[in-house]
Amino acid sequence: MTTRDSGPAGGLRRAVAFLTPLPVLGDGRPPGPDSLWWFPAVGALLGLAVGGVWWIAGRAWPSTVAAGLAVVADLALTGMLHTDGLCDAADGLLPHLERRRRLEVMAAPDIGAFGVVVVVVTLLVRWAALAALRPNPLLVTALWTASRTWMAMVIVGVPYARADAGDGLASSFLAEGNTRRLVPLATGGMAAALLVAVAWRELVGPLALASGALAAAGVVWLAWRRVGGFTGDVLGAAGVIGETVGLVVAAARW
Repeated sequence: MTTRDSGPAGGLRRAVAFLTPLPVLGDGRPPGPDSLWWFPAVGALLGLAVGGVWWIAGRAWPSTVAAGLAVVADLALTGMLHTDGLCDAADGLLPHLERRRRLEVMAAPDIGAFGVVVVVVTLLVRWAALAALRPNPLLVTALWTASRTWMAMVIVGVPYARADAGDGLASSFLAEGNTRRLVPLATGGMAAALLVAVAWRELVGPLALASGALAAAGVVWLAWRRVGGFTGDVLGAAGVIGETVGLVVAAARW
């Protein structure tokens, strides 16, 4: 029997539920591997919404205010889930700790000095980069599409760091044969992001995407070295850092 949450529509709803705070879950089931296909689409919708707020605000307020409203819109639409992941990942990956302790710190609900500093600096850099740019939804759509594609690629291509595969939100995506999804996910998601980036600016757009991808890969590499793979917090951190570096590169005086 077909249920409301079976098939592509169910996968999309659960992808939205994982990446945003929007109440779109059908039967309350956790997201599964099939939801990964929808990560780029959800990223595109989020980017279009944030970029739209940025563009509309830019017509009514100075660039600094428009940039601030865009940052706030992103935090609201994502429920600060990825920012929280950045905070936890910074607390777990940056201090001198042993592997077991790093994972414990990342799972703890409290916030440390590393997390606070990294999040504050990242938000300030995002705001400054947006303030330096002319508001255009295409840039944000391209970067946000790419960032959710990177998250999906990490899930299928990098080992899960926690010994208990049922521990953590990201664990619900794990499945046998997941690596077969890597090439089509990367090809489809990044091709879509690249097309939008080129539509924004032919050369600078792809360069911003490439720079963001390298930054996100650096976060994942650090996590792999220090905890043996990814966690849900690492996914959020990689996405936010990749987006931020992409914005900074786009804001350069080309």
